Amino acid sequence: MLLGLVLAGCAPQEFSETEQKVISSLSLASLPPLPADTSNHVADDPDAAALGATLFFDQRLSGNGTVSCSTCHQIDNQFQDSVALGRGVGTTNRRTMPLAGAAWSPWLFWDGRRDSLWSQALVPLENPVEHGGTRAGYALFIARNFANRYTSVFGPLPDLSGVPEHASPLGNPGQRDAWRAMSPRQQQAVNSVFANIGKMIAAFEREIVPTETRFDRFAAALEAGAKPSGDAALSAEEKLGLKLFIGKAQCATCHNGPRFTDDHFHNTGVAAVAGLPEDLGRETGVSEVLADPFNCTGPFSDAGPDDCGELRFAVTSGAELRRAYKTPSLRGAATRAPYMHAGQIKALEQVIDHYADAPVSSDGVSDLNPLTLSLREREALAAFLKALN
Repeated sequence: MLLGLVLAGCAPQEFSETEQKVISSLSLASLPPLPADTSNHVADDPDAAALGATLFFDQRLSGNGTVSCSTCHQIDNQFQDSVALGRGVGTTNRRTMPLAGAAWSPWLFWDGRRDSLWSQALVPLENPVEHGGTRAGYALFIARNFANRYTSVFGPLPDLSGVPEHASPLGNPGQRDAWRAMSPRQQQAVNSVFANIGKMIAAFEREIVPTETRFDRFAAALEAGAKPSGDAALSAEEKLGLKLFIGKAQCATCHNGPRFTDDHFHNTGVAAVAGLPEDLGRETGVSEVLADPFNCTGPFSDAGPDDCGELRFAVTSGAELRRAYKTPSLRGAATRAPYMHAGQIKALEQVIDHYADAPVSSDGVSDLNPLTLSLREREALAAFLKALN
């Protein structure tokens, strides 16, 4: 009888006071101001963002002239793509992550191997299966095509005379040899321009923010003590799903806050993909971010000596890091299948089944505990998640 009342939307008290507080915390109205990026002094510079937007969509910023950031981060798909593994000049080993709200996150990528939007933006540029270009080539590209706009943001370009067209410390053997043959002055000049490319792209990406959903309008009405109606209303099934999401189903344990993510890393027992290299998630990601010359404490960062707390105090070891991946935002996720870090799960309903069944992790220890959820409850959860579109 009680379930029938809830499904009919006739329960005398649909959400307790405690539940209403949790619902308010999930609303975009609770999103704090965009955090400052002390490592990027042009993070909020409109000229930097404008040039960053140009670069974001420019296919020339790739080794073969056919790939841009927007190839995978598609503007008409909430800045994500719809394939299991990202595809640039080749195929990657991971699912593309959405960009909306990424500026609030202290860690980027599924394993958190970068600690800022700008250092993250640099990685695909040199990755041989993403943009597939070279560090020196990108610096020369800016000098040839955007010198005036670059100068208006950062001041004069450094001297790039004598810099070879194809040189990178991360490239193929020939590119690495060309990089080693460069003088320290040339390497420093290239690295500074390369870092600034990332900072401009990041300034644009900071403008990609989550958009209001029907859930947010529902939460606002609830907060105001009004009866949600029209495009602020949730169906009885969606309200049951919301109640489960913040309660029995334990989804909000990790998918919390207005972006529906705790920005932490969790092993959820997702199976590895046959044929892909071993992927240990955060265990290797934390080592990589600490070694990154473009991290918050590195020589190309604009941060001060008292900044970079996330990096300085990051957990660097422990069993909980093995095969742990970043909690993705659930905003808009219902329309962005497939799911998980390598697209292992094809449908939203299967994700719910996975979390309820809580399979044992093949490596490391899963954070999940089995849940008893009826078919009706699983359907209600899916219905609520679709209200986040």
